[in-house]
Amino acid sequence: MTSLRDKALLMMNIHCLGRSLATASSSLLPVQLPAQREVHFWYVLPDEVKSTNLLNQYLEILSPCEKENIITMRGEQIRKRALLARALVRTTLARYQTNCQIDPKSLMFRKNNYGKPELDWPYADDWSRPPLHFNISHTSSLIACGVTVGSAIGIDVEEKQRRLKNDTLAFAQRFFSPLEIEMLTHIVDPELRLQELIKLWTLKEAYVKALGKGFSASPFKSFTVRLGDHVKGNFHTPPHMISKEHDITVETSDELKNPSSNWQFGLLELAGSHYAAVCIEQDSIDAGNESIPIDLTLRKTIPYVEDECVSASDSAVVIGGLTRLSTSD
Repeated sequence: MTSLRDKALLMMNIHCLGRSLATASSSLLPVQLPAQREVHFWYVLPDEVKSTNLLNQYLEILSPCEKENIITMRGEQIRKRALLARALVRTTLARYQTNCQIDPKSLMFRKNNYGKPELDWPYADDWSRPPLHFNISHTSSLIACGVTVGSAIGIDVEEKQRRLKNDTLAFAQRFFSPLEIEMLTHIVDPELRLQELIKLWTLKEAYVKALGKGFSASPFKSFTVRLGDHVKGNFHTPPHMISKEHDITVETSDELKNPSSNWQFGLLELAGSHYAAVCIEQDSIDAGNESIPIDLTLRKTIPYVEDECVSASDSAVVIGGLTRLSTSD
């Protein structure tokens, strides 16, 4: 009888070379836990992961359920992206220094009442589990994982060259709030209008995912994201400076005159080809204090191979939100 692992290898067109592959977390760069109001944003470009040996290694750290989910997907590239997404989550979370070393394969997950994945730490008397929060997002060309400590997080990534089957305004009528539709209507240039729509979509996705209640409980039309007059697609903030474009707010239908201060956003152009949005929940002490920025550390990675701290202006540009990119690696 063919094992689950063999089926997965066959489905993904990955050929095992008959040798055992190391999966110990010691081969991953250890990382300190994020500080308060700090976000670690890890991403991988699927096209840069070409080694079948490496893909085999990623497969080895997945749970049987994760493997089963992947092999039922149709299309080799779809299966590869799903594998990379799960491997990125496991290898990223295993890096964080706790009182004990963590093997990525040993990590366990649960879902909240709305289906959002969460870490399920085993109970142990000799160490306290870190309150890690994470969220993932992916396109066909970029997969990302955001991590915080003690703050709910939602992230989204979208391709800048994304094209819609329908007219931009027709699309907006289906998903956006009246105020957002009005804003888009005032943009005459079709390409600029499309870019603003993609930015809005990215921010709205990040917000809903940070809430952790799912799209059915938080439909896009039930809230408005205001980018403000200063969030421009052609504004390039120096990479290590605080963005001055800090007027991104969210208003729910019952508080249109009182924007929520519990959530803070960051919006950036990433790798010259994507928009990335980050939304985190502020704690009770900082809520309403808009002068404290989000510290954002970007790392491009190929797990078990290389990690690169991203800070160059041609790779990451903050275009919205009170956010600063970290200079440390």
